[in-house]
Amino acid sequence: MSGIMMMVIAIVVLGGAYLLYGRYLQNKWGIDPKAKTPAYEMEDGVDYVPADTNVVFGHQFASIAGAGPINGPIQAAIFGWLPVMLWILIGGVFFGAVQDFASMYASVKNKGRTIGYIIEAYIGKLGKKLFLLFCWLFCILVVAAFADVVAGTFNGFAANDAGEVTKVAANGAVATTSMLFIIEAVGLGFFLKYTRFNKWINTAFAIVLLVAAIALGLKFPMYISLGTWHLIIFAYILVASVAPVWALLQPRDYLNSYLLIFMIVGAVIGVFVANPSCNLKAFTSFNVDGQYMFPILFVTIACGAVSGFHSLVSSGTASKQIKNEKNMLPVSFGAMLMESMLAIIALIAVASFADGEAAAQGLTTQPQIFAGAIANFLSVIGLSHSLVFTLINLAVSAFALTSLDSVARVGRLSFQEFFLDSDTDEENMNPFLKVMTNKYFATIITLVLAYLLTKVGYAEIWPLFGSANQLLSVLALVACAVFLKKTKRQGWMLWVPMVFMMAVTFTALGMTIVKLSKAFVTTGLDLGNSLQLIFAVLLLILGVLVAIQGIKKLLEKPEVKKQ
Repeated sequence: MSGIMMMVIAIVVLGGAYLLYGRYLQNKWGIDPKAKTPAYEMEDGVDYVPADTNVVFGHQFASIAGAGPINGPIQAAIFGWLPVMLWILIGGVFFGAVQDFASMYASVKNKGRTIGYIIEAYIGKLGKKLFLLFCWLFCILVVAAFADVVAGTFNGFAANDAGEVTKVAANGAVATTSMLFIIEAVGLGFFLKYTRFNKWINTAFAIVLLVAAIALGLKFPMYISLGTWHLIIFAYILVASVAPVWALLQPRDYLNSYLLIFMIVGAVIGVFVANPSCNLKAFTSFNVDGQYMFPILFVTIACGAVSGFHSLVSSGTASKQIKNEKNMLPVSFGAMLMESMLAIIALIAVASFADGEAAAQGLTTQPQIFAGAIANFLSVIGLSHSLVFTLINLAVSAFALTSLDSVARVGRLSFQEFFLDSDTDEENMNPFLKVMTNKYFATIITLVLAYLLTKVGYAEIWPLFGSANQLLSVLALVACAVFLKKTKRQGWMLWVPMVFMMAVTFTALGMTIVKLSKAFVTTGLDLGNSLQLIFAVLLLILGVLVAIQGIKKLLEKPEVKKQ
């Protein structure tokens, strides 16, 4: 199958899914375009801030995308292009987009509250506590992994086997541009808040800032060591996760969303002009070097198919910015399908290389393989290979940073909500609760633990992240299914994804625990693997307990009112 054929199939399937299935769900669940959304009802200038659809879409898309839809398909390509493509399209439409829309819908209908509060309201307080503890641990894991990834892409120095240290210009350019994005985002935030221009002027202003940052980054790369970048990134996250969303989160994601959209459009053009051949087998084997297609394929490809982290963004931050209920479908369902398109492009990119060709060109990481392939495609129409390669790397790195402060904010909210119940009198809390629910304390304790885990290195954390992420999708689907049942709305479309992902995640986490336990008994474990084992056991126990409570509620017979 050629690259163009893959692209056409993806466009038809994903576009048709939005027009047919997305609107079917919207009609079945019901929306009220005249209803006052939580963004207006509870506007606080920090988390609840109404924003235009394109701004919220930018936040949602930039936060959920990151490097996930690029890394996953390229890693999973060991099983062949057919299972990868099928899972992206089927998972993206019937698993991921449904989960993201349901999470945002349930949140908006519950005053913009997170999945944790929805669990409390419809499953019980214990379920909420267990879920929020799970979310908090998961967010620590994500912040640690992504912070180390971002610091690595910003690291301005590299050492060879002989110990010689050289400057890495590409990393330095990415670092400068990313820092400029942050500064420009603050300016854009004030511009959007205090001016009343139409969306086209706002868009033009954002694109000018984007181009200026890229040009300055390429011209003035900054060279800072890995350890210093760790400190800078965590300082930034600390500020970003407590700052008002209009001042940094919304405008920064708005800027980055254009960068990602330009990258996707450029990649699509590249595929159509180059029409790369597919050098991957359609299917290789169910077992590749000890990696079993079930559950590895479905854990590896999360973003692009279904990702539990998306439910945290949909219900944790984006739902608090929705202006009108009719905007939920394009922001949640639409952003997920756009991410699936990016995952298909990543599959086409890795399939364009013959066996060993990418490594021979010095392309070893997934973002490098993706950038190298797109640069190859666009060089057909005369664009500079090195420039395109640098710009694609820049886009991927920018989005890894984008996901960081969103997940840190969600981690902070999860920690705060753990100590609050729906009947808590927030104005007359005891001193202990005041400290635990203080946004600065909640942020600091979350980031301190994540920073300590960062020192282990993302390579040690990443294997567990995939399983934990997919288990989070199970819990989100359970919570949304219970909400739909309790509010007398159809929820059958969540049952198949929920049951299937339970089988996937419980199998994957069980395999991880067995593997690490055997290693512990025979050879012992280092710090990184010890932390992995502890987190795996805790996450599995918490996930099972929440799932059991939710399923009990789903299987309950409706109460019959006595005459």
